[in-house]
Amino acid sequence: MALTAVAVNCAKPKTKPYKLSDGSGLYLLVQPTGGRLWRMNYRFDGRQRTLSFGPFPDVSLARAREKRAAAREYLADGLDPMEVRKERERAARAKSHETFRLIGEEWLARKKLEGRSPSTLEKLRWLLDFTFPLIGERPIANLTAPEVLEVLRTVEVRGRYETANRLRGTMGSVFRYAIATGRAQRDITVDLKGALITPKTTHHAAILEPKPLGGLLRAIEEHEGQPAVRIALRMAPHVFARPGELRSAEWNEFDFETGIWLIPAYKTKMRRPHKVPLSKQVVAMLEELDLISGHSKFLFPSIRSEARPITDNTLNAALRRMGFSKTEVTAHGFRATASTLLNEMNKWHPDAIERQLAHVEGNEVRRAYARGDHWAERVKMMQFWSDYLDTLRTGAKILKANFRRG
Repeated sequence: MALTAVAVNCAKPKTKPYKLSDGSGLYLLVQPTGGRLWRMNYRFDGRQRTLSFGPFPDVSLARAREKRAAAREYLADGLDPMEVRKERERAARAKSHETFRLIGEEWLARKKLEGRSPSTLEKLRWLLDFTFPLIGERPIANLTAPEVLEVLRTVEVRGRYETANRLRGTMGSVFRYAIATGRAQRDITVDLKGALITPKTTHHAAILEPKPLGGLLRAIEEHEGQPAVRIALRMAPHVFARPGELRSAEWNEFDFETGIWLIPAYKTKMRRPHKVPLSKQVVAMLEELDLISGHSKFLFPSIRSEARPITDNTLNAALRRMGFSKTEVTAHGFRATASTLLNEMNKWHPDAIERQLAHVEGNEVRRAYARGDHWAERVKMMQFWSDYLDTLRTGAKILKANFRRG
């Protein structure tokens, strides 16, 4: 006979344990101490086994029957309900150790294997370091959107809106990696779209008129800072590479026979190798620089350690010491300067300029047909550009250099 809720509630302890059966293996075990425990006996693979469903009243009669029904379904499918439970418990224990910190560290290691540049890895590490004190030890599968938002708010309240948005993207990448490796179900950062303050888009400050550009070039020429930094500032307008590519340039990337600086893919933003034709002026600067840092692997080694290059902020800091504010010019702005003035001249194919800036065509159809790299035109353009900069700076006769580094 099936049990009733009244019978379960009224079950009193006796001197010995006894059972009240509900049928199909389910029963209430009443202990002499007064404890009332739900149990289910069943046979699997020729052996009798007993499942524990928990104590009454924590587990009601209705809930115990639901657990019995689930166990019988497993048996009907040829599964041992006790082994199913153990596997779930093992999985739960494993997930409790799969923390956001652990997955984040794995993800960073993958980025390193993918060949991400040291500066990129450093930035990613810096971003994730905002998260570890708050949610680093939390199982990633158990994290909620409000918890992630709390982390982002700690950055946002400082007025660092761009950093908060970048952090959300980085955390999203960690969640997607966890999904791919079977340790999370979804990327909860998508639920936070619109929850953060959107930073105003700001462009890198740049001088876009010839006359003030000439003044800047003269100021750089007269700069009295570190000699290698001064040469880096002089080179920046001529090669208009990204500042990170210039500051981390290594001597083995330069082929003085062919006059090419080959920037390896792992250092470029688009993860593609990029070639910069070396004008005569740039070669002359390299000859001068060789006397300063030729013994180092880097063109512009840090004064603290030659094992690493100057920092991201070195060139901008030098410009500030020269009296140029961050709203006037930045090291990155030399790219906009070259792009604007070269395009205004209508002398060079726009694609040649874009290729030299290492930009990738945004239109997929156009990109499919724009296969040429306009190399011959780029070589002429870069020499023309250096000559033009010299004209703006002094109007002097263009210098010649035949430097061959041994």
